Amino acid sequence: QESALTNYQGELERLRGQMKSFQEELGTDLLSQLTTEDQEEVEQLNGEIAELKEKLKVVFNERTKLEIESERIASYLHNNLYKRRDELKNKMEEVEVENKAEQHSMKTIELETCNNELEKSNGQVTELNKRTKTLKAEVKSLQNVLEEWKTVEREKQAAIEEDTKLMEKLANKKSLLLKKREECMRKIRELGSLPADAFEKYQKTSIKALWKKLKEATDELKKYSHVNKKALDQFVSFSEQKEKLVKRKQEIAEGYEAILDMMDVLEHRKHEAILFTFKQVSHNFSDIFKQLVSGGKAQLIMKRAEAKESIEEDSQSQSTDQSSSQRSAKQYDEFSGISIKVSFTGKSAETLEMNQLSGGQKTLVALTLIFAIQKCDPAPFYLFDEIDQALDPQYRKSVAAMIHNLADKAQFITTTFRPELLESAENFYGVQFKNKVSHVLSITKEEAKDFVEDECQDSSATDAATAKNT
Repeated sequence: QESALTNYQGELERLRGQMKSFQEELGTDLLSQLTTEDQEEVEQLNGEIAELKEKLKVVFNERTKLEIESERIASYLHNNLYKRRDELKNKMEEVEVENKAEQHSMKTIELETCNNELEKSNGQVTELNKRTKTLKAEVKSLQNVLEEWKTVEREKQAAIEEDTKLMEKLANKKSLLLKKREECMRKIRELGSLPADAFEKYQKTSIKALWKKLKEATDELKKYSHVNKKALDQFVSFSEQKEKLVKRKQEIAEGYEAILDMMDVLEHRKHEAILFTFKQVSHNFSDIFKQLVSGGKAQLIMKRAEAKESIEEDSQSQSTDQSSSQRSAKQYDEFSGISIKVSFTGKSAETLEMNQLSGGQKTLVALTLIFAIQKCDPAPFYLFDEIDQALDPQYRKSVAAMIHNLADKAQFITTTFRPELLESAENFYGVQFKNKVSHVLSITKEEAKDFVEDECQDSSATDAATAKNT
């Protein structure tokens, strides 16, 4: 089966390379040189080739699905059924003599079940092999059709090459004629403008007299050989360029002003959004801290940088037009950060900053900030890992009550070694470490409390209690 799949994959790779080469050849832009009938025929061929590609893609996807299914079944046989059968055989040899008869019958039943599943899997593999052969036949048929279209394409390509050679000859001839035309136009421009009555005045003059007058005019023109004959044309050309450059400069200046106005509007909106969000978080922070700490007081303070004046100058444009090269604008206040001041007694004289707090107090302030942000923009769930480790018992109860109140808006998952968070939790899971492997068990509230009590009595225990609020 593996060798057949390998051959089938090699055929598909070869077919894919041929299709890529065919697509690159079709990508050349030669349709403009074909007749209407040839173009229609090429478009028809392209449509049929596209249909063949779609069929090939479907067959390739089906083959991929069959390979995945075959590998899954083979992996299931080798990794599960065969290993399970070997384990059953080994266990049957190692059981005690008094239970060997009973265990033998049970293992025999399991072995029969495994054998049935093995036979069923072998049947599926056989069916997949049949489908693979069918797909190979379809791919071979598509390859034959593709070869036929390639033959047609080569014939059309030969006809296109002949037409291309003819077009090149015509293009060369056209190029020569254009050069002659340009040469004639150049000579006409060198003659300059003629009077309106020039053709009528010399209509009846003889050729000899005209040549004589031409010689006299040529000798007279030699006196003015130092004069630039193209001055008028150059003046008109430079005047047009100047008008275009002035118009372009005005457009650029207007665009520059519009960009600066848009930057001011966006900066103003950003400034308002930051202030609005900060006010919400600050209000929630103060309220939640009062709930967690009875009689406490907390405040968020926004740190700002001083306003700055920025002037942008372009040194090159300043030398030409100083009035349009300078723009000064007052930037909005830049926020440099946030400071936190708290008082656990509610007295202003005892207000402390974060660097003056203990570990438990910092933890409580951090949780308050998280809850304040959660009220403004709730997340789907929160994962807290032993957040109550450094807290005092009364603060643990306050945090547990706060999590319980906010559980209707989000899901809270907490790990703990303290009993306070267990009181308001809904689901409980125990984590045990046995035989160098961690096991997660769904337990009751009483079992979770036992886990916590055992941990409090013995700090070296490996059991942990996880409380989840939904």
